[in-house]
Amino acid sequence: METLSLDQYSFVGNAFSFGLAVMASTTLFLWLMRSSVAPGYRMAITITGLVTAIAAYHYLQIMLSWDKAVDVTSGELAATGEPFNQAYRYVDWLLTVPLLLVELILVMKLSQDETWNRAIKLGGAAALMIVLGYPGEVAEGAGTRFLFWILSMIPFIYILYQLVVGLKESIEKQPDNVKQLIHYATYLVIASWAFYPIVYLLPLLGITGGSAIVAVEVGYTIADIVAKAVFGLVIFTIAVRKSAAEGYKTATES
Repeated sequence: METLSLDQYSFVGNAFSFGLAVMASTTLFLWLMRSSVAPGYRMAITITGLVTAIAAYHYLQIMLSWDKAVDVTSGELAATGEPFNQAYRYVDWLLTVPLLLVELILVMKLSQDETWNRAIKLGGAAALMIVLGYPGEVAEGAGTRFLFWILSMIPFIYILYQLVVGLKESIEKQPDNVKQLIHYATYLVIASWAFYPIVYLLPLLGITGGSAIVAVEVGYTIADIVAKAVFGLVIFTIAVRKSAAEGYKTATES
């Protein structure tokens, strides 16, 4: 924290505040609009809103921890002795990352056996990826950080393979009006998730001091917004289109 300028500190705090606002507003929208989709897709929308609700709670905690770590009443940064708690992000990811994959599987409306099988495998791999990443995040040594980056990339690559190859046949069976949108959803997961390991490595790429802190915290926040809020709205759109294709009408349309 002592390496940050006042402007950098404020910029990161504003990014956290923006992340909180986006996650909270997306949660309200998704849950209030559940009736816009057929009953068979409402569980997917509920889980989608749960993901952003969990993220909103943790962004609030991250923002409070950020504020408690530094005293700016004098117009300059002064450490309070309370460390910024990095664990909030990883607790958030441990809960939300597996659910992100589950919501994609649920909205595809696969058979019950395939749904459970893919949810357990992908959700388990996602949880393992987060658990393996945390020790490197809090490690002081560059070697330890890089080691756990490599370990966490193993389940990461498995997940990407399943999204690109494993789900290909199931995606091709989807209705024509959502098939391309589901492809976009999987690409969005891949693109947004690819951002995390890049940000994770920034401290090892010569970016140090306040610039490294800003790059990591703002980078993770941007990735979270895309992976959770934007992805959640894509899932909602898929559910609406599939509901319409199945003949579902809302109360106002009946």
